[in-house]
Amino acid sequence: MKFEFGEAIPAEWRGTSQVFAALGDEHRQRILLLFEPGERLNVAQIAGAGTLARSTVAHHLKTLRDSGVLLSEKVGREVYFWIDKALLADSLRRVLDYLEEHA
Repeated sequence: MKFEFGEAIPAEWRGTSQVFAALGDEHRQRILLLFEPGERLNVAQIAGAGTLARSTVAHHLKTLRDSGVLLSEKVGREVYFWIDKALLADSLRRVLDYLEEHA
């Protein structure tokens, strides 16, 4: 065993916990799978594509945005969301790089 359970998360993994927590929910995974490459969607479009209430979708979108997985922009009265592909790729790359070097 390399280190004690109570020790800090490796520096390479810092900043990824919110991303992985956001991705850990099946509803949020389904929301992400709705997006076509480069597509921007609003709450109504996302809620209309599934069975979740608009308020529930809004809650999941907030979690995804707060974690950095989604970016957003307000246009008039609507807020449009899109996937931050660079952040997701970086988070996954950090974990994979660490595993390549230390596992």
